[in-house]
Amino acid sequence: MQVDKITLQDIGLFDSEDHPGLASHLNFCRSNGGKFYFDQLLGHPLSNQQAILERQDAISFFIEHHALLSAQKTTNGTTLVIDKFFETGFKTIPAQISMTGAVWYKYVHKNDYSLIKYSIEHLVLFITDMQEWAAVFEKHTNNPIIKKLQERVYKISNHPSLKIIPLNKKLDKAQVVLQLAHFFSYQYKHNIRELLSLYYEIDAFYSMSTAMRHYSFQFPVWREDQKPYFKTEAAVHPLVKNAISNNLSLDANSNFLFLTGANMAGKSTFIKTIGIVIYLSHIGMGAPAKYTELTVMDGLITNLTIADNVIKGESYFYNEVLSIKNTAEKIKDGKKYCVLIDELFKGTNIQDAMKCSAKVIEGLQKLKSSLFILSTHLYEISENLKKYTNIQFCYFETIVKDKDLVFHYTLQKGVSNDRIGYLILEREGVVDLLDSF
Repeated sequence: MQVDKITLQDIGLFDSEDHPGLASHLNFCRSNGGKFYFDQLLGHPLSNQQAILERQDAISFFIEHHALLSAQKTTNGTTLVIDKFFETGFKTIPAQISMTGAVWYKYVHKNDYSLIKYSIEHLVLFITDMQEWAAVFEKHTNNPIIKKLQERVYKISNHPSLKIIPLNKKLDKAQVVLQLAHFFSYQYKHNIRELLSLYYEIDAFYSMSTAMRHYSFQFPVWREDQKPYFKTEAAVHPLVKNAISNNLSLDANSNFLFLTGANMAGKSTFIKTIGIVIYLSHIGMGAPAKYTELTVMDGLITNLTIADNVIKGESYFYNEVLSIKNTAEKIKDGKKYCVLIDELFKGTNIQDAMKCSAKVIEGLQKLKSSLFILSTHLYEISENLKKYTNIQFCYFETIVKDKDLVFHYTLQKGVSNDRIGYLILEREGVVDLLDSF
């Protein structure tokens, strides 16, 4: 599924200057290398159903064995110690070292030996964990992702030379410590680095499985259809505490949602929620909803945050126009896109905005190959749009009680007529302040 940097920014995937992104909240990696790989997986949604299902299947295995993975002792500190070991220049260790020679090395090169022993202890812990992982996941090699990882991990972590590792894992013999150090340093350095790389990939999958458990994400059901389809039940924004869930269904016959509601009623959060549900589904790690069913989308396009460009001399309205133009040019190829638009044409007067918005909606709704969600304050244009049977109208209601605003955040059928801007101005004391001048 195609996305661009603007879309990733709009749905809040990665960190911004103001707050941490969704990726930071989903990150349960135990190593820096795992986080790097996790960000790579999270930043590149998949484009075909088979690849998505294979990843879902792999994550399911990680969820199934979550207790085992959580109990393993390899940490970010372990990986850092191993990296440091390969970067440090120790006194040369003989290829064949006797017990006496090992004791001599231990006392003559005391500092080197202490660091070597500390490093080998971490290497043994790491290899033991990887051996355990390979043994358990050997049962699941019908999954190509697991199969590739398991076979390589098993081959590296079960090398014949590693049989000298004590069964009790206690390295109290200098000869064994130095034999392992020589083997890792001079014969198996590149293999151990590859094993670290495999661990980082495993760590990334562990993180995705942990995030799914933590946030109660559910794997979507994938529909094979040439026409776009999206249905979600009890969808919530994963970062909103005590979020109110909502349902939505879009298909080729009802592919356009015209969304209205007052400021703060929940429109923008709802649109971002739908974007996150679709995006995470294409990552293969499940969605923040009780149930989701959809077709694989060719692209996710958002028009949620627009800014003027002072350097180029471009106005806010001009950039709004360019954004809509770019969207229209992308989706005219007839592929399946989901397009999310929040508040069209805020950069011009209301008459202009109404005329421009109506034209854009009338044009976009013709493309039955894509799904659209568009929010607006321009309720007046809804009447002329009701002749299009593929446009559904929903709103978020705001109730005023004694000048207090009550938001229910529940999607309802129809068009909002709420006008609360002046009430907010009044409630915040701005009206009284201005009257006192």
